[in-house]
Amino acid sequence: MGLSVWRSPLLGPAHLSRLSGKCFSLVESMYKYELCPFHNVTQHEQTFRWNAYSGILGIWHEWEITNGTFRGMWMRDGDSCRSQSRQSKVELTCGKSNRLAHVSEPSTCVYALTFETPLVCHPHSLLVYPALPAALQQRWDQVEQDLADELITSQGYAKLLRALLEDAGYLRSSEESESAQQEGGTPGLAFENLEDCSRAHKELSKEVERLRNVLTQHGIPHTKPAVDTSNSELLGTKAPTDRTAEQLRGDPGLQGNLL
Repeated sequence: MGLSVWRSPLLGPAHLSRLSGKCFSLVESMYKYELCPFHNVTQHEQTFRWNAYSGILGIWHEWEITNGTFRGMWMRDGDSCRSQSRQSKVELTCGKSNRLAHVSEPSTCVYALTFETPLVCHPHSLLVYPALPAALQQRWDQVEQDLADELITSQGYAKLLRALLEDAGYLRSSEESESAQQEGGTPGLAFENLEDCSRAHKELSKEVERLRNVLTQHGIPHTKPAVDTSNSELLGTKAPTDRTAEQLRGDPGLQGNLL
């Protein structure tokens, strides 16, 4: 049964708007799973333990698109799970009613959900092209023509098509994906053991010393920043300066998802 929930912007086939603002649940084993299309996926442990788990398995992120068809909904940036964030892929299949039919965890912290709905029973219900506005359909037509005329390579075709789908809002841009990953933590900074951490620390120390020597050679003054270990700062009550806030923003890089 669908329950009302906060509505997020619908990006995709217009007829799926009937799913927006509703949630669908399924109890399997000791867990209750809840899918809110275009919003999130949550999991609630159905036990009487004082620390029973209840959390987010993913927040609406983007579509998975293959061969011009919406293949699934990706919910990413969920609760922390070891060195990564939980994420879920929702597959839409034809069914007599709207219901969350199955949930599994094919790999650690990555969940697979099957959602049945009569809204995708028509063979053309998940095609991308008809869901696009007229202007983007014309762009797609031009890209197809350029490929047929050999004006672009297959690689160039894939890049242009991805850019088109990003403009439509069906895929997240590389910059947005990288920014979201940075907000959720950087898995690459995790170490398996103390030895690896110590080795990385030594390498960073050598690099810092090298940079100091370069500054000295060029007559550029450098000082070691003072460390304030007052109780107020350790407790997180000290407000960051404008410069600190600027440094914390970072510089998002590039990360792309293939079609």
